Amino acid sequence: MSSVLDHPAGPTARSPRAPARSRGGLRGATAAAALLLLIAACALASLMWGARDIPAGTVWDALWSPVGGDNDHLVVRDQRVPRTLIGLVAGLALGAAGALMQGVTRNPIADPGLLGINSGASLAVVVAIAGFGVGSVGGYLWFAFAGAAVAALVVYGAASLGWEGVTPVKLALVGAAFTATATSLITVVLLSDRHTLGEYRFWQVGSLANRDLDVLATVAPFAGVGLVLALAAGRVLNALALGDDVARGLGQDVTRGRLLVVAAVVLLCGSAVSLVGPIAFVGLVVPHLARAVVGPDYRWLVPLSALAGPVLLLAADLVGRLVVRPAELEAGLVVAVVGAPVLLVLVRRSRSVTA
Repeated sequence: MSSVLDHPAGPTARSPRAPARSRGGLRGATAAAALLLLIAACALASLMWGARDIPAGTVWDALWSPVGGDNDHLVVRDQRVPRTLIGLVAGLALGAAGALMQGVTRNPIADPGLLGINSGASLAVVVAIAGFGVGSVGGYLWFAFAGAAVAALVVYGAASLGWEGVTPVKLALVGAAFTATATSLITVVLLSDRHTLGEYRFWQVGSLANRDLDVLATVAPFAGVGLVLALAAGRVLNALALGDDVARGLGQDVTRGRLLVVAAVVLLCGSAVSLVGPIAFVGLVVPHLARAVVGPDYRWLVPLSALAGPVLLLAADLVGRLVVRPAELEAGLVVAVVGAPVLLVLVRRSRSVTA
């Protein structure tokens, strides 16, 4: 078997790191291809299975040559297609946002809720219901998006105070304080208004149902811009992972880099929360699955997390439709059932590594 000693050193000799990078790239490309196939399989299953099963041939006809008045075609086009596309976009956004949050805070159990974005969106929805009488997903949309953006701006602005500026620890602490405050305000409103409680609880649990393509068309551009920014942040996150001083030594503008990441998180989380509610654990779990494949390189970690998000979310939605049909469980509940044990495993593993 040949080795590096069999070849003379010279301009054509590879550095020891080159094979590792090429292997990481090969693993990443293979994982990306596998995830794309899984997304296609989950999407097809989402179109076929539900309260009643619809054959693949009927699904094909419904998509490409629909017959007016055919119940199966109406179910596919009016209910399952929007639901599947919304799950795809929300999963992409939550997966990428989770990887960004773990990178910018250097916290392996961070998720998009750590900056207070979910709680900010939730507070805005409560205000929309209690103060403005909003009662539809389309009506919640802009309130949720605005609440997510305001929460991120407040948390980032407060964390930037002081001579050190923004640091991962300050971001996490201020985000936790904002979340506690917003949660208290939400509780006060809900306890004093039964109507708001009834409307809010259906949004809060997280679901892909009862959304239409108009809502998706409004949110998709924001999610697209956020995803582009997320994919561009890989090198910045790799540098930030080494510490601020090392990142500056490598020529990175740390402040601008963090602003780029936070802007991407706001767009991605705002889009996802507006579409499906504050679904937890997707942004926490999928970056760890991606990290197990490609390691800590965020140039691969972010896109793989984005691709793994729809797989988890669509699969959870599908399980929720099948386990108690003809009724269904919301996707947020199913993801929580999966995500909570995974979180415990991650915490236990981190303790064993540091012991």
